[in-house]
Amino acid sequence: MNRTIHATAVSIGGAGVLLLGEPGCGKSDLALRLIDRGARLVADDRVIALAEDGELRLSAPETLKGLIEVRGVGILAMPFETGVRACLAVRFSERPERLPERELLLVEGVSLPALWLAPFEASTPIKVELAVAQVAARG
Repeated sequence: MNRTIHATAVSIGGAGVLLLGEPGCGKSDLALRLIDRGARLVADDRVIALAEDGELRLSAPETLKGLIEVRGVGILAMPFETGVRACLAVRFSERPERLPERELLLVEGVSLPALWLAPFEASTPIKVELAVAQVAARG
């Protein structure tokens, strides 16, 4: 089963990270900063989430493939990946908990580890990368 959701997604070393939040909350900005650190774009603004064999695969709709909105600059083309397996969901909060409990988010019937982060903190891209490494280490 699949559906298009309002989100942005990047691939960090082949692991899909789903960035979820309201319009204008910082999803594309965080994606851009992650891309600057070596991540690759999967989809901006709309993500196709396909549940398959207990995994969630992330892609961009045809009309948005390889495009990202860079606020103040415009819509730009860049390299992208498709069909990336989601491993983490990130939601936004201006004041995330210091020591949060492990949380899962159900997306299209698939449970993903989830965390809340402040989108515009300088350390947020590093926190996302550390969380991806932690999820990968757990298997």
